[in-house]
Amino acid sequence: MSHAVIIGTGHNGLVAACVLARAGHQVTMLEQRDVVGGACVTEELIPGFRVSSAAYSFSLFRPEIVEALELERHGLRWYPKEPRMFVPLLDGRHFFVWRDRARTLAEVERISRADAEAWPRWDAFWDEVAAVIRPLLLAEPPTLAALDEQLDRQGKAELFRLAITAPAAETVERFFESDAVQGAMVGQGIIGTFAGPRTPGTSFVMTYHAFGGELVDGAATWAYVRGGMGGVTQALLACAREAGVEVRTSSPVERVMVEQRRARGVALADGTDIPADLVLSNADPVRTFLTLVPDGELPDEFVERVRGYDTTGSVIKVNLALEQLPDFSCLPGTEPGPQHAGTIEIAPSIDDLQQAYEDARDGRVSSHPFMEVFIQSVTDDSLAPPGRHVASCFAQYAPGAIAPDEWDTMREAAGDAVIGELARYAPNIRHAIIARDVLGPADLETRFGLTGGNIFHGEILPGQILGDRFKPRTPLPGLYLCGSGTHPGGGVCGAPGWNAAASALADLSG
Repeated sequence: MSHAVIIGTGHNGLVAACVLARAGHQVTMLEQRDVVGGACVTEELIPGFRVSSAAYSFSLFRPEIVEALELERHGLRWYPKEPRMFVPLLDGRHFFVWRDRARTLAEVERISRADAEAWPRWDAFWDEVAAVIRPLLLAEPPTLAALDEQLDRQGKAELFRLAITAPAAETVERFFESDAVQGAMVGQGIIGTFAGPRTPGTSFVMTYHAFGGELVDGAATWAYVRGGMGGVTQALLACAREAGVEVRTSSPVERVMVEQRRARGVALADGTDIPADLVLSNADPVRTFLTLVPDGELPDEFVERVRGYDTTGSVIKVNLALEQLPDFSCLPGTEPGPQHAGTIEIAPSIDDLQQAYEDARDGRVSSHPFMEVFIQSVTDDSLAPPGRHVASCFAQYAPGAIAPDEWDTMREAAGDAVIGELARYAPNIRHAIIARDVLGPADLETRFGLTGGNIFHGEILPGQILGDRFKPRTPLPGLYLCGSGTHPGGGVCGAPGWNAAASALADLSG
């Protein structure tokens, strides 16, 4: 039996811990915070109001992992977001995207008959893309160049371009003509990414999100986790403890111990050494290789690759405690309705989202940010007192790569910009707020250890995806990377942890 130490208790680290422990190995997990879960946690905003602090929605998690680790038996409960999307418009119109296609087509037809006619082709395109990409998630992925050659031989060169290398705007414009539908759809191409919808490669961000939803309808429908996103990591924690995993909180790791060019354990900030046969890092690649691994232990060319890895953050997460629900001008009412239950998409047009990006590119917080708003308390009364609610506003853009002290001068104005934009659609929101917490890239780095505040442990754009992303095996024997910096990437997916554990087990048995 080998002893594995895992740095960090995010969901991927927990998946890896469960797999290794169930295979009969001793596992110790080390968490710098006083709570388990990394960025996938439910925390109290103010007494009585519980919110998914960072990660906020559930879809990308692999069904194979849920089944193999028996996560439902360990308490994981999820349910579909219905409607999938509510899109309010400033001109008084709105539309819904429902799980039922016929209902959706009727909604979209009120916006554009041509777009309603194009919708089935849009769905069919993403079904084909998912069929190509999904089999790669728990497998050794090809490089982008190799996938390009493979799809070209299959007569799918245009699919490769529209799904991976094109700007998201071009892909959306290929199908839809109205600003409203284009804006709502193109938002999936910029989520978590410091790029605009007209930036080449943002179509892959759409692809990355398109292969989710298997846990609900087999495709496309995202879900809420009962009790917030901490329900995912709490179920994984229960599985890990059942398998004998030791979990230590308030135990920050200072460095990976290296002896004779092999990882041999970790040294904690308090001076404690923990010897181990294997070290798995759930931290991002930059923090793992440039901070935790001592200088001189990795090849120079690999270190240069890490230094060039893009971890620019772009997200402003505003968590709210609310006295009442948003009262949308286009669909009035503060009693819970379908406009409050699913994803609320604030994305008026491609040009609006492009301008939001250009604001941040030029060093400013976006004046009219893109955002998705989630009010889970409408469908989960465990999160807020009766009649009150919690909301998560996932917004972009914060200026990329600014110093923490510079962000300190921007934070409250950034929160004001997000609330101000939401108030254009629901004017009562300013007076409905009881409390708020504004998290920008610097805050996400400080609180959750995400270098640059990048929620994916590094941009998921061409050059950093598929076989060109970091692999679980590292140049330092005995050290594995199990976080989102490895294939397939970020989000609450679980695949990076699963793939890292599989690599470690293969090496142990080989």
